[in-house]
Amino acid sequence: MPKMKSLLPLAILPLTAIGLTVFADPLPPDATYRPLPTQPFSDVKRMDEAQKPDVMKRQQALFNQRYDMSNRPLPGVMMSGGRKPVQGGVRVKLPAGMTWERLANMSPDEIRQRNLFPEGFKPLPHVKQSTGGQVFPTNQIAEIDRLEQRDLRRFDVDFDLPDHLTPEFPPPIFLTTHPELGDVSRGQVLSFRNYYEIMNGIITPVQMEGLRLLLTPFPQEEFNQTEDRKVAAPSLGVACLDCHTNFHSNAAFHLTPDVRPQSARFRLDTVSLRGMFNQQIHGSKRSLRSVEDFTEFEQRTAYFNGDHVSATRKGVNLPDRPNQVAMMAQMQNIIDFPPAPKLDSAGRLRADKATQQELAGEKVFFGKGRCAECHVPQTSFLDNNMHDLKLERFYRVGEVANDQVVIPDGPIKTFTLRGLKDSPPYLHDGRLPTVADTVEFFNLVLGLKLNQQEKEALTAYLLTL
Repeated sequence: MPKMKSLLPLAILPLTAIGLTVFADPLPPDATYRPLPTQPFSDVKRMDEAQKPDVMKRQQALFNQRYDMSNRPLPGVMMSGGRKPVQGGVRVKLPAGMTWERLANMSPDEIRQRNLFPEGFKPLPHVKQSTGGQVFPTNQIAEIDRLEQRDLRRFDVDFDLPDHLTPEFPPPIFLTTHPELGDVSRGQVLSFRNYYEIMNGIITPVQMEGLRLLLTPFPQEEFNQTEDRKVAAPSLGVACLDCHTNFHSNAAFHLTPDVRPQSARFRLDTVSLRGMFNQQIHGSKRSLRSVEDFTEFEQRTAYFNGDHVSATRKGVNLPDRPNQVAMMAQMQNIIDFPPAPKLDSAGRLRADKATQQELAGEKVFFGKGRCAECHVPQTSFLDNNMHDLKLERFYRVGEVANDQVVIPDGPIKTFTLRGLKDSPPYLHDGRLPTVADTVEFFNLVLGLKLNQQEKEALTAYLLTL
């Protein structure tokens, strides 16, 4: 096996066998920018369609190697809309002959040297890392096509997660301005065609205009009129709420616009917009300090795979800061978390509502589990800071999986835990399918040494938030 030449930018090196660990060579120095198309669109489309079965087969093989993808819901635990059960159990697979207890008692150096870090805890590659771009789940594609006759289906890839490991669809909408109304979505997906009827009389004129803009499709790298698109027919593009369905997440994913070269970029799972009123950091790595900054930056980077140079010819949208961006922010900032009837006003469990296991889990959360150090209840279970878990202590930097080069994650913002059960998969790239996986991940990475009873109690507590 060739040695890795450098920890500098790494090139794409296709795998010849699933599960084979290989190392990549450095990319040429001009790899910062995305290449322009060099072949006719018809040829590219034909090749992409021919390669698609193998692309999907390879990604599913990776998932099956890393995870138990079966449908195993927790009895009686539903997401906030009451239509979808929450999945239970640890789904990340361990190396042969290993147990979670034995692994937790090893040092990071030993785990790395013996290559025992679970594959499911490593960065998760995009379904087609060499191309990247937004990929939408089937239910969102079908609903937008029905409502707006706008096609979000790519011809080169399909969504790669099974439906039971994704959020409830459509998710409910809760407003800070009208908590007495509960879910105001009427069980529908908000779209450009129905938003006014659904929200008229509930939100202000400023918020209504912000909502209109959030539902307006704008050109995007894979969904546009140019020859390097990945949809069959020219498209108007995508809207903010195509990913953030009903201001929540539908598990659509992208590649972060903040890292180059292409092979080193990480998968970016769509986050919920619930509770934006308490969040002061936006973007997993960008540390943008307002939702207004995020909106402007998103239009020039994430929408165009991080390359603002390619935006102009595709039809760049430059939202006006005071007259458009501010209104979009006003709408986003009234989206509330789902009700959590077992919590009091300070974010602590009510003894008259919670079970003994949930109360025991709360003690772990504030004590041995160290969760509350970052996930502060008084500020929506987050601390508005960035943290580096130094995960590279456990794995070999430079490994390649489905064309993604594994590099350190670096600092990642703290995500809110409110409404956690509604937001699978977990972590910034969606590498953890269930809440139980997330508990197991942090138990190992932070060296918590939780026993099985403590882990189960912590999981039960997190499902109440």
